[in-house]
Amino acid sequence: MELSGKGAQTPREDARNGEVLIWLNGRLVPRAEATVSIFDAGFGLGDGVWEGLRLVKGRFVFLDEHLRRLQAGARAIALEIGLDRDGLEGALKETAAANDMHDGVHVRLMVTRGEKTTVHQDPRNALGRPTIAIVAEHKLPDPEIKECGLSLSTVPIRCSGPDTFDMRLNSHSRLNLIQALLHAIGAGADEALMLDPHGFVSSCNSTNFFIVKDGIVATSTGGYCFNGITREKVIGLCGDNGIRCELRNFTLAEVYDADEAFVTGTFGGLTPVRSIDGRSFSVERTWTRKLSHIYETEIGVALRAGL
Repeated sequence: MELSGKGAQTPREDARNGEVLIWLNGRLVPRAEATVSIFDAGFGLGDGVWEGLRLVKGRFVFLDEHLRRLQAGARAIALEIGLDRDGLEGALKETAAANDMHDGVHVRLMVTRGEKTTVHQDPRNALGRPTIAIVAEHKLPDPEIKECGLSLSTVPIRCSGPDTFDMRLNSHSRLNLIQALLHAIGAGADEALMLDPHGFVSSCNSTNFFIVKDGIVATSTGGYCFNGITREKVIGLCGDNGIRCELRNFTLAEVYDADEAFVTGTFGGLTPVRSIDGRSFSVERTWTRKLSHIYETEIGVALRAGL
């Protein structure tokens, strides 16, 4: 299968990333030396949680929300991180400082259950030392994607609930979402649009999904999608700015009839959707542009407040 094309997470290339230092278990090491054991629970089993953060004008955007989500995810899978909130913030700042990074940076903070005595799913085989890695890279969204928008394809892989694979956990295991994306790529699209177990529209494979119809913004109930921080910010900002936003079940037919669609995520903020299953949306994108401006303004407010 040809895997060319771009998605919502596709960055502009930056040669500086080849020389970045990686924070790995308390040490700063060159990228080529940032390795873990094949017995690591994250490598062998996808047993871990992670966060993606933006560094803008010297500050990590919505840091408290990201660290709370990471700690909640770790508690949900009985993973002892070994660092408290201040320790995690200190490690993030150390990584940015070591790389002389201040703006236009995306950071991935990853925690796994660590090395095990053998590659087996039983967490009791872990040696009790989590693996913590922080990768900071010079990353900005590809402007072509932000301008042209994404093409989405509905796929047969469904979003799942907490009784099977909990979409609300930022788990290292992503195989079901990769399968969904592969289906979309095979259909000639940029990303996948996924339904929930009941046939309602839920999420994309790496971002949350919104539609706009007659000035009313709608997104899923949240039961089967990512616990997105950007998603929550957009929902809250709609309320703060007198924009009606509905959290509800909606069908593909309603999506096809929408005026606009967009996706949300930490890296890309709000990214417009140009087409779904071959059906095109208006290039005006009035509400998507308005909400994107409101969101970027909110980031500025948060940075000035030190949040």
